[in-house]
Amino acid sequence: MDELTDLSDRRVAEASALAGLRFDADGLIPVVAQDVGTGRVLMVAWANREALEATLETGTVHFWSRSRGELWMKGETSGNTLTLTGLHADCDGDTLLALVRPAGPACHTGDTTCFGAGTDPATEDVLPAVWATLVDRSRQRPEGSYTVRLLDDPNLRVKKLGEETAELIQALVQDDAPRATEEAADLVYHALAALLAAGATLDDLLGELERRRG
Repeated sequence: MDELTDLSDRRVAEASALAGLRFDADGLIPVVAQDVGTGRVLMVAWANREALEATLETGTVHFWSRSRGELWMKGETSGNTLTLTGLHADCDGDTLLALVRPAGPACHTGDTTCFGAGTDPATEDVLPAVWATLVDRSRQRPEGSYTVRLLDDPNLRVKKLGEETAELIQALVQDDAPRATEEAADLVYHALAALLAAGATLDDLLGELERRRG
């Protein structure tokens, strides 16, 4: 059984969807969480049938804590949740791959993954990481956050997009590559914030870029 269920509408999975899995003697199965946007392996944890049912019902990844002996939702304290987009069993049915969209870093240390910051490619995950930070700010709404101000104020967003565009153009006209790089980074950040405020997603943007690549 390769795919347990279609999760597009977050329907509660039928009991038969889990019937082919091989749980260990303690009723547990390892779950590998992979970022569907970047392909990065974020973490590995354990789940029992109750955790899988909660994951499928809510669309947010749940695990079983072996140390505490209880069900837990990833990010229930930190807010760094994992939204499920697909759940797949391996050929033996004794390991699961959870395709997820992370809201912030997966590791409690603040690293993108539980395998350490040293495993991060130099540039591959930068855009998803910036997007995850924007999403996290929009949910947590920390006091004094410039990102929150930007997301709440459409006039500020338009103003900053205009300013950053003008500053990038000026740097390019002056052949100032270092400054142009900085201004381009500012423009990308403000453009991503504007997309988030408009209800678009990073996948929408990457999909459009992929379409145009041909």
